[in-house]
Amino acid sequence: MRGLLSLTHTVALAAVRCSRGCCGLRMFYAVRRGRRTGVFLTWDECRAQVDRFPAARFKKFATEDEAWAFVRNSTSPGGSEGQKNKDVKESQIKASKRLCEPFDEDGDDSTEPCAKHVKQNTELAPSVGKDTFSYMGDFVIVYTDGCCSSNGRRRARAGIGVYWGPGHPLNVGIRLPGRQTNQRAEIHAACKAIEQAKAQNISKLVLYTDSMFTINGITNWVQGWKKNGWRTSTGKEVINKEDFVMLEKLTQGMDIQWMHVPGHSGFRGNEEADRLAREGAKKSEDGTK
Repeated sequence: MRGLLSLTHTVALAAVRCSRGCCGLRMFYAVRRGRRTGVFLTWDECRAQVDRFPAARFKKFATEDEAWAFVRNSTSPGGSEGQKNKDVKESQIKASKRLCEPFDEDGDDSTEPCAKHVKQNTELAPSVGKDTFSYMGDFVIVYTDGCCSSNGRRRARAGIGVYWGPGHPLNVGIRLPGRQTNQRAEIHAACKAIEQAKAQNISKLVLYTDSMFTINGITNWVQGWKKNGWRTSTGKEVINKEDFVMLEKLTQGMDIQWMHVPGHSGFRGNEEADRLAREGAKKSEDGTK
């Protein structure tokens, strides 16, 4: 009888150890920034802490020690400090998007005139370390925004903003070349972000924008416009044809998740992209003040 109890105790201990990650039967969900921080045993518990929480940071781990190391903003056991940001990718969550379980570690411009061809900046960008970006799984996160003062008027001034993160070397705010409208600024902000991503050999991108016009255009309307000879369902010419042609071409070979974020709602990424766009609008078209 005593031997049977000892055997039962041994099996119980093995089951506990197994549940802590060595057998891969259970994952640990670490929340570094959310309503409550800590380590949770189910995705539902984790999601309750991070869903719709601005700039939430969380990750799934195979072991509890690694999960707690992430929560404490330290390296995994046996890892070096220099590897921390590279090994631990942080997820930033959009306010109105339904969350998915984290990956394992490893306006109308109908009155605008015809579009002008816009020459894009093709200068090579300096290489930036992969650990300087923010991630959602293995997708790099970027925020874009466009703005235009006096939109639709003679003295309109438009700018585009691309925000990769605090103090990031790729953050940019520039004047929109060509026709000055808000819709074009939104589209070309996305174009600029994708150009930058390609220059850094980034092929997976989560692109946040507050422009549903841009999102619907590139994900839904473009194919129909092309079939109709770049005309709308009512037979009118697509005002932003050349802009969407450029955007569609840039998306080829890219895996892009288009995410809508409410504008001017306090989300830092969107607010920073808006700030950069407004700074860009103040510049001349050659990039000077």
